[in-house]
Amino acid sequence: MKILILCTGNSCRSQMAHGFLQSFNKDITVRSAGTEASGKLNAKAVEAMAQIGIDISHHTSHSVENYLNDQWDYVVTVCGGANEACPIFKGRVKNRLHIGFEDPSDATGTEEFIWSEYIRVRDQIKEKFYNFYLEQIKPQLLKNLSLN
Repeated sequence: MKILILCTGNSCRSQMAHGFLQSFNKDITVRSAGTEASGKLNAKAVEAMAQIGIDISHHTSHSVENYLNDQWDYVVTVCGGANEACPIFKGRVKNRLHIGFEDPSDATGTEEFIWSEYIRVRDQIKEKFYNFYLEQIKPQLLKNLSLN
């Protein structure tokens, strides 16, 4: 099972979703990329994930261009910009989904409020991607095991 998660900058939301999916099942291949990759990770996203025991500090920010020639079971966009700018994978994607989230890096206000936005979005990503895993990925993995 191969899953590509797309965002605009590939620094925050897609990286958190990547970390969660990989934590749910180490046997699936998960990659994340950006339609306009920033080339770096968002430090607050890394910290928010570390707070719950998921280390994404080793992730790197990549352009979606790196993955256009690969085959994917799922391509999932996590922001409106990536959903609108998502390139065509020319039939190499079995399922394309959009599971959108607000960008916590757009939050303004006190440090406490900004941090609370990272935590809120992180928790939303965990919930929605865990449901995605349970409802769509895990049943397919079990079906594939029973066929072998």
